[in-house]
Amino acid sequence: MGNFGYNKSRYRTLKNITYYILFAVWYIVSCLPLCILHIFSSLAAVLLFHVIRYRRLIVHDNIKSSFPELSHEERYKIEREFYTHFCDLTVESIKFFSISKSEIMRRVKFKGLEQVKEGCEKGRSFGLFLGHYGNWEWISSIQLWMNGSCQCSQLYHPLENYVTDRLILYTRKRFGGINIAVDEAFKHIVKLQHQVKSLGVGFIADQTPFWNNIYFWSNFLHHETPWFTGAERIVRKLDMDVYYLDVRRIKRGYYEAECKLITPNPKECEQFWITEQYAKLLEETIRRNPPYWLWSHRRWKRTKEEWLKITNGGIKPKL
Repeated sequence: MGNFGYNKSRYRTLKNITYYILFAVWYIVSCLPLCILHIFSSLAAVLLFHVIRYRRLIVHDNIKSSFPELSHEERYKIEREFYTHFCDLTVESIKFFSISKSEIMRRVKFKGLEQVKEGCEKGRSFGLFLGHYGNWEWISSIQLWMNGSCQCSQLYHPLENYVTDRLILYTRKRFGGINIAVDEAFKHIVKLQHQVKSLGVGFIADQTPFWNNIYFWSNFLHHETPWFTGAERIVRKLDMDVYYLDVRRIKRGYYEAECKLITPNPKECEQFWITEQYAKLLEETIRRNPPYWLWSHRRWKRTKEEWLKITNGGIKPKL
């Protein structure tokens, strides 16, 4: 028993040492100018696309099935641009370790915050729905734009790798945001609401849910697509204003994010209506400029036919 405790303590120490070593390395690299990091990104994109061929088949199939109306050449262009953006996202996430407040506010502009702030001043909390589009890591800097009107936070899925998880959490809280683990989200959000005047919660809900978490499907980019409905359940129960964050890539290393009101009265909306609106708005964002969505994840690995068999007809519960 004593030896087990010793080994556990030793393992924890090794993980912490690894974390601090990687932190130092990432921080030093992040101090390079972003223009230099983008050069490395361009080289990495060529390697990933032509040599390593990282998830090439998944990316190709996703884009082909989502844009059947486009020519082979047009889809190939989207694929190439996606890999450049994917590598840009990586180096920009590393840059987030040391980027200054003034530089991040110069590179990420938020629009439509007047209505959000007005609600916050009245004590209203809000839910902000967004997707894996553009640079979602830099979106956590929104706290800098709120001028103290509310406390911003974001839900996240804890990573299995302890070191990587700590590194990412560090960057996401650099500018005052709070990280909330998705497994205990509702409890922590309720607790935070009692501690602050108003609370903003960011939901990235375009991942693939597990079978037991699928309650709603919609047609999305020519696919029958399952959606997480937990975010809708939270905003309905807590009566939050609901916004969609429409992200645009202005140019390399520069983004614009506009808050668009979905509803100020979520409790009055029909079940799954909020999730459906979110899906429609996200599809509009992707279709406007396709390369900047996360095409390398297997978004459509679950089919509605399989789901109906597993759930015996897919009976929808009340939220």
